[in-house]
Amino acid sequence: MTLRINEIFFSIQGESTWVGQPCIFIRLTGCPLRCHYCDTEYAFREGSTRTINSIVDEVLENPCPLIELTGGEPLAQRNVHTLITRLLDANRTVLIETSGAIDTEFVDERAHIILDVKTPDSGESARMVWANLDRLRPHDEVKFVLTSRRDYEYARETLLKHHLAERCKSVLFSPVHEQPKGLEILGAAGLHPRQLAQWILEDHIDVRLQVQVHKIIWEPQTRGV
Repeated sequence: MTLRINEIFFSIQGESTWVGQPCIFIRLTGCPLRCHYCDTEYAFREGSTRTINSIVDEVLENPCPLIELTGGEPLAQRNVHTLITRLLDANRTVLIETSGAIDTEFVDERAHIILDVKTPDSGESARMVWANLDRLRPHDEVKFVLTSRRDYEYARETLLKHHLAERCKSVLFSPVHEQPKGLEILGAAGLHPRQLAQWILEDHIDVRLQVQVHKIIWEPQTRGV
């Protein structure tokens, strides 16, 4: 049984409530979405075919207990569920960062899902599988990547409509690290973390403002960190 893998690396977790912890990242190749702000376009096609046994052997050589499967879109490859279960059976904590555009029904219940709800300025909000929000468990997290006031209002309304703060571990509001080229066409002029913080405080919403710590530690375009 095989998977198409873009890269495997050991670094500091830069996002989610696990931020700051050492973590092994398994980045899978491929993604059905094309978000305007994507910072891992190299994972769309680059990678090599690996057996699940070889992936597990490599990852378990490192004693780090925290592992994240990311992409691309990790759930786009059906065999990933076998990898997830193998890592969980080895007593590792497994995080799954998924776009929300693929059904999470068959993800091992022991894994921690970080569900990225696509906002309007991503260009992919219509691809969201809304049933994924109904499947959220108390140890899962929800992330909104925001580029504009429009994105913020969409995320705020989704938060309230689906009672996300009451139903999962944390709701993350994350401003795009750098304004993507071309988003001015969509009316998105950019979003500074300070502005996002002000809106959150004004609206008294139960969310966590998230910045990408790994892009502060290293250069934003650095790969494998």
